[in-house]
This record gives sequence, C-alpha cells and structure tokens, in this order.
Amino acid sequence: MPIMKLDGREVEFNAGESVIQVCDREGVEVPRFCYHDRLKIAGNCRMCLVEVRPGPPKPQASCALPAAPNMEVFTNTPMVKKAREGVMEFLLINHPLDCPICDQGGECDLQDEAFAYGNGKSRYSDHKRAVEEKYMGPLVKTTMTRCIHCTRCVRFVDEVAGVPEIGALGRGEHMEITSYLERALTSELSANIIDLCPVGALTSKPYAFNARPWELTKTESIDVLDAVGSNIRVDSRGEVVLRILPRLNEEVNEEWLADKSRFACDGLKSQRLDRPYVRKNGKLVEASWDEALATVAAKAKTFKPTQVAAIAGNLTDVESMVAMKDLMLAVGSPNLECRQDGAKIDATDRASYLMNTGIAGLAQADVVLMIGTNPRHEAPLVNTRLRQAYLNKGAQMFNVGAAFDLTYPVTQLGDNPQILTEIASGKHAVSELLKNAKNPVVLLGAGALARMDGEAVLAAAKNIASTCNVVREGWNGFNMLHYAAGRVGALDVGFVPQAGGRDMAGIIDAISKKEIQMVYLLGVDEIDMGYFGDAFVVYQGHHGDIGAHRADVVLPAAAYTEKNALYVNTEGRVQETRRAVFPPAQAREDWVIVAELAKALGKPLAYDSHAALRARIASEFTSFANIDARSIATWKPQSAVNPVIKSEKFDYPIHNFYMSDPISRTSKTMAQCTEALRLTKEEKKAA
Repeated sequence: MPIMKLDGREVEFNAGESVIQVCDREGVEVPRFCYHDRLKIAGNCRMCLVEVRPGPPKPQASCALPAAPNMEVFTNTPMVKKAREGVMEFLLINHPLDCPICDQGGECDLQDEAFAYGNGKSRYSDHKRAVEEKYMGPLVKTTMTRCIHCTRCVRFVDEVAGVPEIGALGRGEHMEITSYLERALTSELSANIIDLCPVGALTSKPYAFNARPWELTKTESIDVLDAVGSNIRVDSRGEVVLRILPRLNEEVNEEWLADKSRFACDGLKSQRLDRPYVRKNGKLVEASWDEALATVAAKAKTFKPTQVAAIAGNLTDVESMVAMKDLMLAVGSPNLECRQDGAKIDATDRASYLMNTGIAGLAQADVVLMIGTNPRHEAPLVNTRLRQAYLNKGAQMFNVGAAFDLTYPVTQLGDNPQILTEIASGKHAVSELLKNAKNPVVLLGAGALARMDGEAVLAAAKNIASTCNVVREGWNGFNMLHYAAGRVGALDVGFVPQAGGRDMAGIIDAISKKEIQMVYLLGVDEIDMGYFGDAFVVYQGHHGDIGAHRADVVLPAAAYTEKNALYVNTEGRVQETRRAVFPPAQAREDWVIVAELAKALGKPLAYDSHAALRARIASEFTSFANIDARSIATWKPQSAVNPVIKSEKFDYPIHNFYMSDPISRTSKTMAQCTEALRLTKEEKKAA
C-alpha cells in the first residue's frame, strides 16, 4: 500500500482515498460541514483545510484532495489554525444569533466547530442577510437564514433518495436552498436531511420547541413499522416518546431512517388501549384484569380445542408468539396462523422466505428481477440499496407487476404473472441475463403470495432461481421482501398450522361453518373483521384499531417502545427492541398477558420470567442463539413441478405508505403527510 505522512508520522492509504478519509481512519480530527462520507464531494464549506508539503503555499481542502505517495499533510500548524478561523468567521457573518431558540441547539455542528476552531470574535458589523422560510412539507421545518450552503440536503435527495426535489437558486450571498415550486417533498426518506443539516436551517417540524437534547432519555432500539428492522434511538421524556432518530448499522439501515419510522411516534400516545374491556349487551365496558381473563378462560372451556384459533399480527414480537403457541398446544388446538393476509409462504423452507443476500448484499447485484413488489413503499431502505446497485454497479432492473417510480430505471415485463413460467423455462431474454450475471437477484414480494395461486407463484420464483443460476456457490440471490416486522420471526418459531390445523383460508371457512367459534387476535388489525362472523373474538393489542372494535374481550398490551422484545427482519437478523417508556395505565407486555391467561385456563406455562422465556426460545430455535446476528439458511431446490399461475394482476399490500399499521394510522403527522402528498399529486396533474 502507498504511504504518506500525516502530522509527521507515516500512514498507509488506499488508492483513491481523499486526505480527509485518511485522517478519519487514523483518528485525526478534521472539522467539516459539507463533507459526508455517503455523499459526493462538494467542497463548499472549506472548513476541512490542511497544509500540504510539498505543495502550494496555501491550505488545501482535504475532502477534495486525493492522497498521494510521499505527500506530507499537517492538520495543526499555524497556517491551518488561521485558515480555519477565517473560514469560521466568514460562515458566521450572516448566521443569526438564534442559538437560544434553535432546535438544533445542543447538537449543532456549527456550535461545536465554532467553539473548537473559531477565534471567539467577529469583525463584521454590517446587516446580516435574511432569507424567507421555504415550504418542504409537514416534516421539515425551514429557517433558511441559518443555511451555510453546504448542499448536503441537495445531494442527499438527488443521490440517495433519488427524488431530486431540492435545489439551489441564485449565486453567492443570494443563493437559496429551496424545494422546487415550494411543494412538499414526496420522498419517503426526506427527513434524513434534518440529520444531515449541520446547522439549524432544517429541523424537525413535529418536534419543534418540544425539548432540549439534554432533557431526553436515550434508548437504543429497533423500528418495527416495516420488516427492515432499522436501528433507532428512542428519545423520551417522562412517559412520552418525543422523537425517534436513526442509529448507525452498516448491514441494515446504514444511518438513514424512513419518514414513517421516524415520525409516526406521535401515534404511540393516541387511541391507546390502557385497560381491559369486556363486551356486555353489545357494548364494550371497562373490566378488571381478573374479570377479563376469567371471561376468556370460561368461554374457551366451552369449546373443543379444535374450535379455537389464534392469529398473530404484523407487529407481534417473538416472545408473545412462542408463549401463545405453547398455550394453544397445551389446550390441544392446532389452529395457529401468522400469515393474516393469506400469503402462501412455505414455513418449512427457511431460505424460501428470507432475503438471502442480506440487505447490504443487494447493493452488489448486477441483474435484479422484481416480482410483485414495490420496495419503495414496502421497505424504503431496501430500495436505497437497489438504487446503489444501479448507480454503482450499473444493475439492470426488471419488474413483473405494476409499474412504480422506484427512483431508478426499471424495465417492465408486464403485469401478467404467467410470464414467470416463461422465464423459468429459459425462453425469455431475462433468463440469459440472470444466468450470465455475476450477482443476480430475484426479489419476490411477500404480498405477491397473498392470492389463491400463491404457492404456484412461489414455486415459479424458486424455479427461476434454480434454472437461471441465481443460487450458486457462494451466492444465493433468491430474496423475499417482507413488509411485516413480525412475519419472519413467526415463521422461524413455527406459528403456523400444526398437525391437523387450519391456515388462514381454512380458519375463515371454518368460522363460516361454525367449526371454529373462538378466535384470539394477537395484534391483528389488517384483515376484514367481517370474516369472523359470530365467533367469540379476543383482541390483544395496543391501539383501538379495527381489531379492538370487533372484539368481545380487549386485552391492552405494550407497544414496541414499551417492552424488551425480539424481532427478526426480512434478512433473518435477530434484533431486540428495548423499553424506553412504560406501557400506559394497566397495559402489560404481550407474553405476560398470555402467561396470565394460561394460568386462568389451568395450563400454566413452563416459564415465569422473561429471561426464562428467552432461554426456552434459544434452546429450541437455533437462529435465536445470537442477538444482532443473521443466520444463513440452506437452499432447497424447487421440485420439478410446473406451477399453474393465474393471469390476474398482483395486488400490493401497502396502498398508503404513511398509514400501514395501527400506530401510523393514529398519527397526526402521518395524516398530514397523506394530505400533503395528495395535494402535491393534484398540483402536478394540474400543471
């Protein structure tokens, strides 16, 4: 490796690295505002100046300076100190003295750098420039007088989000950052520009003037509003979650976060279930826990075990599903189901329902075949990886299904699913492209299997993976993209029909025939409650959504920010939410409710603590042995059966990105986003 000198000591560097990258790796602090390691070089702020020898007799911007052999770089000479003080003085010329009222106060890069590298005074006495606020939608609050023109926001929406709706108008002192025609931003990742902004020009509109950073309790957790499992930090004060920010995880979400995951947290305090309810004379009335559990137990004892079914919802954690499974098997009922949408997912073949490349692995793909999925809505941070594959690897994208704007070019193969059989047989042009690709990927949407011929669609996708060499030595490019955070964990622990049990369609049919008369809904809200007819329905969940309205007994549970619980993301990575606040009033953790119900039924579970339950899970299901790890599944080739696929178009599980679960549906911020997006679409049509 080539060698250069950094502050008098020799260091190695990689070809193509910039000086600032070498400094970062070696632990040498270099201030910066415009530079960001995930964005292209802009060289706007000039704060990262260093002295270079041999070289010109003036400081150099280290972000735009390639490292070279025999180069000597100094980051702490008098020349560098004076240059940085001068740059800081220029940056502060027009910056308003807003620190006492600025939401960025306490976590502002400009404050920190001014304290560390400024000279403590200003020689500028003229009037400061002022810029009008810009409208960027209900999420991003603008105070553009504070803007220092670093253009991080412009580069992010253009390069990462792929929705170039922010740009610069004017030059020099008259330059202004604005959204085009001052419309609301339509990207599902738009709020990441708040984190990127090094000053208080772009701040969180829902969080404005709510708290200071030092007032907040910070809890590391994960997001469960999609199946990515983004690493997050939950900031709370007292018993209220005030904001959610992303945490760095290179394998999962890098340092980004979807807007819904970030801002739907205000729904955690709206329409909450905080006490048990029992339906009497057609009306739900408040009840004690003892009464509610006794009512459920008494009703369950009047039915045969085969007349009882349990269904798990999209946000359900692993512990509660294992406890419910143990309880159902203890009473003798085989009717368990986690695929509430009716998806024909094969729970016996783990590799067939995982994203086998891993989320990060998608960025290495060079040919991608998408089947019945809209990754931009189902998993925005998976979509950014596909965009990386297109930008960095020149990946060719093909799609079977409806056409969507995915922020990169996609070749449409039509919306007739029968084309999958043609691709699998090798008669389609895409077949050869997949065979000859270095890292081919088949991306199957879980929603594409929620149809009567779902098994045939899955079989066809697996046939493509086998016949087109998508699965090969050292590379498994067969990926299923889930949209429900609890689905993979449920499949891993076998929350599916046991021997003689009924699946979702079978449960619905049995209810209509009075063969199943009691249904336990474990956080189920995404299904037509009319299917349950006259059955006795128990709902366990945290929001008063459609499941609670239909229920005969309501048992209040904890949301994901209120419990320590396991989830498995779409790539099979086991992760853990951590309690940031306590559940409201009488609400309890899900597994505790199930354990108490088991006692009321006279079938106590074999564990009485969370630690014991975790130990039981790890002992039976090996994929849960290591938290924050992704266990690789063994590929099982599809049997040589020619699947019969119907010609009907794929339906998609998410029609409104901002309202896809009980939490986001009760969020005022998500309602504002929905309305702003509707108005923006109408304006574009009118134009």
